[in-house]
Amino acid sequence: MLNHIVMMGRLTHDPELRTAGETPVCSFRIACDRDYKNKDGEKETDFVDVVVWRKQAENAAKYFTKGRMAVVSGRLQTRTWTDKEGEKRYRTEIVADNVYFGDSKPKSGGTGKGENAEPTEVPEDFVPDFDEADRELPF
Repeated sequence: MLNHIVMMGRLTHDPELRTAGETPVCSFRIACDRDYKNKDGEKETDFVDVVVWRKQAENAAKYFTKGRMAVVSGRLQTRTWTDKEGEKRYRTEIVADNVYFGDSKPKSGGTGKGENAEPTEVPEDFVPDFDEADRELPF
């Protein structure tokens, strides 16, 4: 059984970068439209939390902004904790191994962060590697 998921959606807010010890970790939420409409003829949207670690975290925080389309691949994880009121809480999220752009570069050419953001080139190590695109799917 595979424990891997790929989802595509638009960021609902700018990514938030922090550190866990000395390790960079970035979190954001994507809005993923379902392929079908409900009985009222409206598309439904799922909101999925994403967590990215290390270099991918730094890149996601630097180059992604609210509204950008992102493709994330990784695994599902459910965390459990008890809040201050003693209630048990759960959060299911994607722990992403990779985060890719799912849309074109913004017209401004920059990161889009801040009014006077300097244009920034995406580093080569952040571009997805499609060398294995012709291989057979595992299902």
